[in-house]
Amino acid sequence: MSDMNLVVVGAAGRMGQTLIRAIHASRGARLAGAVERAGSPWLGHDAGELAGVGILNVPISDDPLAVFAKADGVVDFTAPAASVEFAGYAAQARIVHVIGTTGCSAEDDAAIKAAARHATIVKSGNMSLGVNLLSVLVRQAAVALEAADFDIEVLEMHHRHKVDAPSGTALLLGEAAAKGRGVSLHEESVRVRDGHTGPRPEGAIGFATLRGGSVVGEHSVILAGEGERIVLSHHAEDRSLFARGAVKAALWARGRKPGLYSMLDVLGIPG
Repeated sequence: MSDMNLVVVGAAGRMGQTLIRAIHASRGARLAGAVERAGSPWLGHDAGELAGVGILNVPISDDPLAVFAKADGVVDFTAPAASVEFAGYAAQARIVHVIGTTGCSAEDDAAIKAAARHATIVKSGNMSLGVNLLSVLVRQAAVALEAADFDIEVLEMHHRHKVDAPSGTALLLGEAAAKGRGVSLHEESVRVRDGHTGPRPEGAIGFATLRGGSVVGEHSVILAGEGERIVLSHHAEDRSLFARGAVKAALWARGRKPGLYSMLDVLGIPG
């Protein structure tokens, strides 16, 4: 089979450049297009040169429809509104769309799900193998340790530039805990504590968010009981691991029927 032609959207950003490098280094994939917003100072520049891998003869464009028409898939770590727009374009082009964007609203997710009727979409709050394995362990722990005996708290820290909170990974882990407990995360999550809050409600799934410095991503799920604590953690040391996972997801999705998939599907782990 020929190499998979992939497009990177948000190509000039930190994650976009990381994706370009990951695609360039991956067997079975090649960079076929790069997209930036209209008015970007990087339009027309060679994407490979910008990412530090040398000239690839892939100029950065502000016309996603034209670029998608010549591609097999698109890899997207942009922003919710942009990802919804790109999902529509991917559906028109009938190509693979890998979405690592976080902070999507329920309406955004509904629009992406609708696009998946015609596009093969892999969407995850985190593209790393380790985090997705961690989510399975969190779910299993939540099944085994009853809410009356163990409280669940999700702690995360990211760099100062991250704009959404809790992180997509923290929510992914919270969803895993809620699924293990057989409850709705929306109904049981506690996102803010301030002032006189009263005692902790039984069964609540708490979130604590830290921001600062250049931290790529640190996540811990704490299961706290009487006299003991279990801490399940993942520390991301380099954002390239998310890019490698996204390329793996794109290659896995090639040739599969349209639909909305997760990284657990990619990794063959039961959801």
